[in-house]
Amino acid sequence: QFFVFCHGLLQLSQLLVSGYLKSSISTIERRYGLSSQTSGLLASFNEVGNTLLIVFISYFGSRVHRPRFIGCGAILVSLAGFLMSLPHFITGPYEYDQSVASMFSNTTDLCQPGVPGSRGNLSDAGCTPHAARENHEVLLVMFIAQALLGIGGVPIQPFGISYIDDFASERNSPLYLGILFSVTTIGPGVAFMLGSAMLRFYVDIDKVTGDAVQLTNEDPRWVGAWWLGFLVAASLVAVSAVPYFFFPREMPKEVGEVLRIALLALHTNTSYFPLVLLRNLRHPVYLLVVLAQVNLSAMVAGLATFMGKFLERQFSLTASLANMIIGAVNIPGAMVGIVVGGAILKRFQMSLRQCSAMCVLGMFLCLLMAFPLLFLGCPTQKVAGVTYSESSEFGHHALECNLQCNCPEKAYNPICGSNTIEYISPCSAGCGVVIINAGDSSVLNYANCSCISENGLAGFAKPGTCGTGCSHLFLPFVVLSCLAGILASTSHTPSFMLILRSIQPEDKSFAVGIQFMLLRVLAWMPGPVLYGSAIDTTCILWEKKCDRKAACRYYDNNLFRQR
Repeated sequence: QFFVFCHGLLQLSQLLVSGYLKSSISTIERRYGLSSQTSGLLASFNEVGNTLLIVFISYFGSRVHRPRFIGCGAILVSLAGFLMSLPHFITGPYEYDQSVASMFSNTTDLCQPGVPGSRGNLSDAGCTPHAARENHEVLLVMFIAQALLGIGGVPIQPFGISYIDDFASERNSPLYLGILFSVTTIGPGVAFMLGSAMLRFYVDIDKVTGDAVQLTNEDPRWVGAWWLGFLVAASLVAVSAVPYFFFPREMPKEVGEVLRIALLALHTNTSYFPLVLLRNLRHPVYLLVVLAQVNLSAMVAGLATFMGKFLERQFSLTASLANMIIGAVNIPGAMVGIVVGGAILKRFQMSLRQCSAMCVLGMFLCLLMAFPLLFLGCPTQKVAGVTYSESSEFGHHALECNLQCNCPEKAYNPICGSNTIEYISPCSAGCGVVIINAGDSSVLNYANCSCISENGLAGFAKPGTCGTGCSHLFLPFVVLSCLAGILASTSHTPSFMLILRSIQPEDKSFAVGIQFMLLRVLAWMPGPVLYGSAIDTTCILWEKKCDRKAACRYYDNNLFRQR
């Protein structure tokens, strides 16, 4: 029972490391200038290390000291978690364009006519060879960490499950495995809640004093302390790894006849490997159900990675709140669906045909619920020179009202004009004056803005984005997406039953192994990358770093939602 407790704790903290990355992905994109395609690849990269090794591990399962192997894997996972946070410590402080000169920079992004030469330093400051190299190093470290995370996670689940199943009594084994399964489903929810808590802190909380930070977490330039969560999660993994080095290789069995079903035990008939593989893949029910699961899992993998980003952009939420919603509403909803599906199965003792009917019904109802989500959203706010131009003959950025300002091209410090049009920076709105709160040197508003005209007078602007004005659709969106998730996940258990009951009993563990393999290769790996690429196609203004595309500043929200 102590082993089951330790294993629950370890699986939870392992999921914290991998789930936490998904919760802070939009923040990491902004901090290091990544496209969603890159961040999607990063998010799914741990599956690479995992897939390469899972076959070997399953093969050697019964011949090694399993607890010690689990402990070593956990140490690797913990190392990976600490590595993920390393970029924060090897790079300088986060820099953003400011209107008020500060300890970082004496440049400002206000409109200053007649100062032509001094503006270049704002845009090209971050483009030394050193900065470019730093960015490559950051990506390299993170990809290595993700690969290590995958490799370290390999022995944890299969060995833990087979160890428990070998030494637990037949009566208790399902209970123990049920406990582990529920922990596995809670894990991602806890990870998103952790993300929600950590992203409230400013990224450089350890490098700058609080009063030097001029951003609030509603600001589009805000970057939360993404690295803190990795330190917390990695420390938890390290602590849960310790007991494994003290468990015996074999335990006295709990009282009761033991069913020795070694999970994923490929070593029973390795010689027939190709034969069994063909036999299973030729089985139409098995093949179709696995393909259906692949489609569903690819969707879940993409959504888990980018749902937070979607909520942030569509409904102008902070990253913290978006994670809170996913962790407290969507993931628990999916858990409820899985439990309900299992309960219905058990209550009505369903046949295979009824199982498949239940799966189809769940999916159909899910589609009905999810269909309105296509329309629940708003277009991107009007952004001068990006989504909106007062006179069409002027191209990008060239509003004639700010020609005399010599604006740096890359400045990004969105402000919301009194005419409800957003400007990329105070300079592009032609604002010459900034009004500052004496107490904490935060910007109150901008005045004398030549591009914002009201009744012939120069208008003013507030710092921060205008937002999409979509808050009224937020609640219906959350409710419908949660219901759709519950309905879709009711088919989780019946689809497993279809697989387990439609194949020959001696192929069972093998078939499950192959199924997970296919899910990894066809769904969990490509899912986030495909989603990220689709999201990238809807970007309308890219941040430029050293003449390469970095993170996306503005998306076409309608296209983002539909794609």
